[in-house]
Amino acid sequence: MNKKENNIILNFFNDVGEYIKLHYPVILLVIVGYILFSTINFFNMTLSQTVFSYHIEDFEVGQIADQTIFAPKSIPADEMNPVFIEEGEKIIRKGFPITSEGYAKLQKMAESPYYLDYRSFSNSELFLFMIATLWYLLFVFAPLGRKIKLRELVFQVICFLLVYAAIIFGSKTTYFGDDFAMLVIIPASLMILMDAILYGQLSAVFCSFIVSFVVFDASKFHVVPFLFTLATCLASSTIVRKIEKRMDLILVSLMQAVFNSVVVVILAVIFNEPFTHIGIICGGVALNGFLSGILTLALLTPVELLLNTASVFRLMDLCDTNAPVLKKLYQTANGTYNHSMNVGILAENACREIGANALLAKVGAWYHDVGKMDQSEYFTENQVDGVNPHNKIAPSLSASILRSHVRKSVELANHMHLPSSVVDIIEEHHGNSIMMWFYSKAKELDPNVNSIDYAYPGTPPSSKESGVVMLADTVEAACRSLENPTEERLDKFIQKLLTDKMEHGQLDNCDLTFCDLNKIKLSFVKFLVGFYHNRVKYPNQKDPDEIQKKEEVVEDKQDEKDSVLGDKTLNEVKLNG
Repeated sequence: MNKKENNIILNFFNDVGEYIKLHYPVILLVIVGYILFSTINFFNMTLSQTVFSYHIEDFEVGQIADQTIFAPKSIPADEMNPVFIEEGEKIIRKGFPITSEGYAKLQKMAESPYYLDYRSFSNSELFLFMIATLWYLLFVFAPLGRKIKLRELVFQVICFLLVYAAIIFGSKTTYFGDDFAMLVIIPASLMILMDAILYGQLSAVFCSFIVSFVVFDASKFHVVPFLFTLATCLASSTIVRKIEKRMDLILVSLMQAVFNSVVVVILAVIFNEPFTHIGIICGGVALNGFLSGILTLALLTPVELLLNTASVFRLMDLCDTNAPVLKKLYQTANGTYNHSMNVGILAENACREIGANALLAKVGAWYHDVGKMDQSEYFTENQVDGVNPHNKIAPSLSASILRSHVRKSVELANHMHLPSSVVDIIEEHHGNSIMMWFYSKAKELDPNVNSIDYAYPGTPPSSKESGVVMLADTVEAACRSLENPTEERLDKFIQKLLTDKMEHGQLDNCDLTFCDLNKIKLSFVKFLVGFYHNRVKYPNQKDPDEIQKKEEVVEDKQDEKDSVLGDKTLNEVKLNG
């Protein structure tokens, strides 16, 4: 092996090491999750008795069986008991006499309760490994348009485990051992409804495929449970797409119940299942779908608080102008409050145009400057009568004051337990851009000044919503100083602002395309043209300044007249006196 090959191998292992170092929490989660799945799978393969265990002493040849018992796995023949048992075989049937062969098979199952079918176990383990790999690739490398939090992945792993365990142990009962009866106990819809509300439709669609494969493995690779889970989960991820109120989940529950029943009927027709018990199964899966929606409604609030997620319901709660922090912002920094409201409108409209989360952007914009309540007079929008305290202090101190509002806003947001995605927007709304005005002033005093000292402490936006809020914040503030804000002037000015942000690397990490930026610009222009438009001058409408000037002229003339009249009267008094 030559030196070049050694370097290639060394570089490869260095890259692998760096990757593991960077993603070790997720990799560790995958390993732990796989071990837990394998543990459940091992017990599944070794347990031959049903959950409702039986004693061989309770049975004898010729007795009328009071239950139906299936073989949960294949058991080979041996010298002591030369009967062969095939997986899924009906050993005895309820209401029929127990034959000598059936009794021998019952005895063999009782004698070997922990027999492990290594081939089946290996197949299942390999399939579980493939599922884990697919899940990792989807949620680590797929472009979801946002940062994936570790707590989101932990939530998904827990849900997968619950679904897997429910099928494994539920299928061992007498009532849910059949492929169609098993459908009643699959809690997959509950998981997908929760994931769709908490993390979005795309995440729920990915999870739908993963949980379907989990069900496929747990049901011993039977097609019916797999198809039912896939269909109902994709439906769950779709029907919650546009819900806005918590009570909408009642309607979602009813829709899920109906859809589950329809899918069961279709599968029964496709697989020629006798309709003897389909009515009962339809009722069971309908109840499953309805309870999934109701349990989602009950569990959503504590789960979203525990995971600190920005669900549509929580964001709607935060869109309340009567919130104490917003009322305080209005009272202490009225200019900042109005600025934040306008930024919220700009960001919300722009996000709708590009297909981003408009509600998240709106909330992030409303709360992005709450840290300005302290020392509000140092921010331009709150200054009155042209008094600017920055004129009396050094540029470095001014930069420090302006920089601190980001930190204070983040601290207040964390204290309020705002969703982490909202906190990210607050932290990133200035990125690491430089305060050019104060930097220029500082350079006049010291040409060797470091630009880093005049940069904001945050990081560039990491999501589309965060990027849009940054642009909306910049545009809303800058356009206030634009003279004669016509549509053409606004278009050129906003384009320059967006280009400047892009050239300084502030939009490198937020997945905004050139097409998105063009749509954002047009959305901004449309709103600001309406905001700054000139109204028609009404008849007899007068300029207040002109009215004041005329009143002052009249007062001066009246004073002059009174003065002349006073002098005339005084002279007459003197002449007559």
